[in-house]
Amino acid sequence: MAEINLTQSEADSLISMEKYRVDDTLWNYPGLGGSIIIPLLSKDKRENFLLDISRGKIDLLKGTYQNRSRQVVVLVRLDFGGQPHRNPDGNEISSPHLHIYREGYGDKWAMSLPLDKFPDINNLWHTLQDFLRFCHIIEPPIIERGLFS
Repeated sequence: MAEINLTQSEADSLISMEKYRVDDTLWNYPGLGGSIIIPLLSKDKRENFLLDISRGKIDLLKGTYQNRSRQVVVLVRLDFGGQPHRNPDGNEISSPHLHIYREGYGDKWAMSLPLDKFPDINNLWHTLQDFLRFCHIIEPPIIERGLFS
């Protein structure tokens, strides 16, 4: 996959930009081992974004919520139920953790999950709603809850 480097200012602008669903497609929240990629747009339709939702194959509580820009740039990623993450400085961050784009490093740095923004990590459906708000997805896609969400 191609790598695109953004300045921190560009990344911060994209992260804080309001995002909207492209259409009224009904998306099914992925089951075990599943994933979906949902297109999003900025209000002025000049920027395209993607919302990725992935689930673990065996562990119901393992997965990733991710917001990308320009197809390949990870702006924000929430990893839950998995292994700790080791930052470039050697510091280990336990799961769940949050990756936010950092100039020169992309998504290689993680931080502990801010509990004021994600108060109920054990409820994956509520956590998805919190993630959508965190990423400024104003008009979220229509996602139908599955049996295990």
